[in-house]
Amino acid sequence: MASASASGDGIARAAALVRAARAVVVFTGAGISTESGIPDFRSPGGIWSRFDPLDFTYDRFISSAEARARFWRMGRELGPVLRDAIPNAGHFAIAAAMAAGRVGWVVTQNIDGLHQKAGCAAERVLELHGTAHRARCLDCEKEWTRDAVEAWLAAGVADPRCDACGGIVKPRTVAFGEPMPARETAAAFAQAGACDLLLTVGTSLQVYPAAELVPSAKAAGARLVIVNLEPTDYDGLADAVVRGKAGDVLPQILQV
Repeated sequence: MASASASGDGIARAAALVRAARAVVVFTGAGISTESGIPDFRSPGGIWSRFDPLDFTYDRFISSAEARARFWRMGRELGPVLRDAIPNAGHFAIAAAMAAGRVGWVVTQNIDGLHQKAGCAAERVLELHGTAHRARCLDCEKEWTRDAVEAWLAAGVADPRCDACGGIVKPRTVAFGEPMPARETAAAFAQAGACDLLLTVGTSLQVYPAAELVPSAKAAGARLVIVNLEPTDYDGLADAVVRGKAGDVLPQILQV
């Protein structure tokens, strides 16, 4: 097992692994975005301490107008936070490393779009849990910006419906019980299987099937670097574990 460290030695080992790699994939979770003021859903004081997650399953969303209204009320609380959030030093370090050719792909569990805001190429960011910045009709798949739907909500529409076909409008985020997007998921596992270094940042690696990227990459021969404030179940597989905030350590690990 690699020893966990936020010391210069731990960061130096992680940086050396990045320098030696030819194909780096970065896998990010909520921890990188909390540094930009976006609440972690699961932490004390997070969204799920104020809302019951069982009220927000995909089945309830599609079957109940009342459930959809609750969903959108929660969204109106979180929406401005996501819209106004600014990338932090960790996001910018990843974007700079991608621009320099040191990072090939970013796979993220986050719905905030901060990797793209920081300058990552949108076509190389795979959003496993969707995006909070767009919505679509579940029937005809017409899309809107989140701001457009927010304007309907502000005008008093509790349960937005498609203005083309009357279908249910849903954010492009993945709800509980809803499958992850097939294209992005397949691409993420393909890149994990092809990389020679997987760098995980700010994720507890407890949400599946996304967390299976780690054993998939290791089984294909990749090295593993874990950056997280708390221990994860996969620390024992890691070649380097760094305890620290993404914004503090990523500029050093990625050497930007």
